Amino acid sequence: MTREQFIDMVRSEQKGLRRFLLTLCGGDRMTADDIAQESLMKAYLALDKYDERQKARLWLMKIAYNTFLNHRAQSVRHRYEDIDAAAMISSQQSSDESFRYQELLQAMSQLSEAERTTLILHYFEGYKVEEIAQITNCTNAAVKKRLQRGREELKRRIKL
Repeated sequence: MTREQFIDMVRSEQKGLRRFLLTLCGGDRMTADDIAQESLMKAYLALDKYDERQKARLWLMKIAYNTFLNHRAQSVRHRYEDIDAAAMISSQQSSDESFRYQELLQAMSQLSEAERTTLILHYFEGYKVEEIAQITNCTNAAVKKRLQRGREELKRRIKL
């Protein structure tokens, strides 16, 4: 991948990458931005290891997910910001819109990290089961089970 191709990939994938990390970080925008920057730097430094047969989007998300895991492991404690911060995933949203998903985001914050990650990648970012398995280093069966458990838990927690 050339430098120009990398820049194009970052332009097209940056919003989804940051949204993914922001949700994983429980709305902590500063931490999510730090992890995103670190992920992009790692990806740029690893360009010579990129396999052209691999989807660039998957490669980048895998780096971001692993960077998130490393960051979390190094943290003394893992904390979540107020749900209001997580509700502001897109800075262009109006304040009325930010409350629209508050209950969903709060319920998602109660899921296990594996279930939350899987649901975000599948439903928010549109990844297929096989792609999620590659990003999270688990089997397709494990991804399907996490999706099932996550959906069931969300149904239980969200009042319709």
